[in-house]
Amino acid sequence: MSQDSQHGKWSISSSDDDDEDPLPSSGSSSKPEPNNGAASLLAIGSEARQAAHASQLNPVKYESSPSMAGKRKKEALEDLGWALSDSDDDGAGGEKGKSLRDLPKRSPPSPKAKKVKEERPPSPHGRVYYIDEPQDFFEASVPHLNDTYRFYLNKVTGLDKKFNTGALHIRDILSPLFGTLKESVQFNYCFDIAWMVQQYPPEFRDRPVLIVHGDKREAKARLVQQAQPFPHVQLCQAKLDIAFGTHHTKMMLLWYEEGFRVIINTSNLIRADWYQKTQGMWMSPLFPRLPKGSPASSGESPTFFKKDLLEYLASYRAPELTDWIQRIREHDLSETRVYLIGSTPGRYVGSDMERWGHLRLRKLLYEHTQPFPDEESWPVIGQFSSIGSMGLDKTKWLAGEFQRTLTTLGKSSLRSDPTIHLVYPSVEDVRTSLEGYPAGGSLPYSIQTAQKQLWLHSYFHRWKADTTGRSHAMPHIKTYMRTSPDFTQLAWFLITSANLSKAAWGALEKNNTQVMVRSYELGVLYLPSAFNMKTFPVQRNPFPVSSSSSGFPVPFDLPPTHYSTKDQPWIWNIPYSQAPDTHGNIWVPS
Repeated sequence: MSQDSQHGKWSISSSDDDDEDPLPSSGSSSKPEPNNGAASLLAIGSEARQAAHASQLNPVKYESSPSMAGKRKKEALEDLGWALSDSDDDGAGGEKGKSLRDLPKRSPPSPKAKKVKEERPPSPHGRVYYIDEPQDFFEASVPHLNDTYRFYLNKVTGLDKKFNTGALHIRDILSPLFGTLKESVQFNYCFDIAWMVQQYPPEFRDRPVLIVHGDKREAKARLVQQAQPFPHVQLCQAKLDIAFGTHHTKMMLLWYEEGFRVIINTSNLIRADWYQKTQGMWMSPLFPRLPKGSPASSGESPTFFKKDLLEYLASYRAPELTDWIQRIREHDLSETRVYLIGSTPGRYVGSDMERWGHLRLRKLLYEHTQPFPDEESWPVIGQFSSIGSMGLDKTKWLAGEFQRTLTTLGKSSLRSDPTIHLVYPSVEDVRTSLEGYPAGGSLPYSIQTAQKQLWLHSYFHRWKADTTGRSHAMPHIKTYMRTSPDFTQLAWFLITSANLSKAAWGALEKNNTQVMVRSYELGVLYLPSAFNMKTFPVQRNPFPVSSSSSGFPVPFDLPPTHYSTKDQPWIWNIPYSQAPDTHGNIWVPS
């Protein structure tokens, strides 16, 4: 059947239901990659990431004849079951779409556009803009940071310098400015090990590094091959026993001569994630070592961060982490003022249901927040870079169990039904971004998932981040929050690796007596009560960073801007050829 929406005509198969689809991943694909030396190491990740890499190596130039481009786009979309009118830019109606099962099996048409050889075309900022940093890009001394919240954005090349003042690059994080490194652990999804090693300063470059990953089979073999030139790099494979689960957690454990530090962030360990995307992180204080002989309960924070971190690490059941668990026990984490929210794969019953995922978030909001008199007018905002399958209508998960979690405020008996704003880039946001269409490789929302949940797109809002200078730096950050009706106060704020999916957050089963979580995820929750505040004031101008500011630096503009009737959500695996991106290219995924 076909269905109209305000964003054009979409087609869905009559047999679609709400069974769990695998979330389009941003990590290692099971497909073998071409053996083309160093270039193959950069083609790391999902099909979407690999399409972005291929597009950058061999960009397809925009054709001056829009009629041909439109014709090719329409043919390719029909092959994919994505029905658009001839004037799809204005969201008007058009010919009736076919479902995927009705389409003849044809190979996609070959693009006739001229290809540019092995070189990225000039951008408005110069040919090497994507990979080269200004001389003052990295910190030469301890930067001015907001120590109140310890929430930071990454640096982005090409911005006015003030928007990078107080932001951090991976080289800053690993530099001697923050400690004399002895060993580290890198938990992540996507790795370019050679690039990662180069981010450590020369004096720390041979210090032991443990990589915690979720790769299996061919992807694991490629990772092992990447690590071979670096004897100080060891691998630890996370157990993924439930189908379609991923190791999506992004965390650094840094052990120094002076103490210990935890970084929980949203960036993969690949070059593309650290230069022209919007990413975020929580960086802990430097935790000092406890006196020898301290009781086991020593060094705990009011938020029980130490206990929760140890419990999360224990869930891996990995001998490689045993020494790190002991090291954490020997340090004082009492200064921590955030709560840890993790996901680990499994099916949980009884009190264990509240240990992980969105039920963990619900428990913390129930216990540590207070209801407001007009709480139904306090909207919820979710912002993410990928979307999983949530069913044929909103009650299946989003407006059911997940909304109940996001709208929990203390022990209120009121089951409020506030507005939910979902922030996800539109096609136009991606087209006009610093990276152009290849930025969409990190936004792997697929046509197969999108066409089954047309109802979702009425929630969508544009990515606009003028206050942080990052409107054209596409978000890989994931944030969730609840704001006052005038968007000047926050009831809570969460930064996490978890996208909008049941795999990441968990889904109730067996008449709500069991929760099933597929993936590893990790984030930190900011609650005003832990900061002796009633709410967090929103900081309207977060840059340049001031160490004395009491406002919370929300990474994008508030209030969010709703999609217009012309806007469409970015879908990675359909072509966009009617208008060029910022590098003069179109998007034709193979």
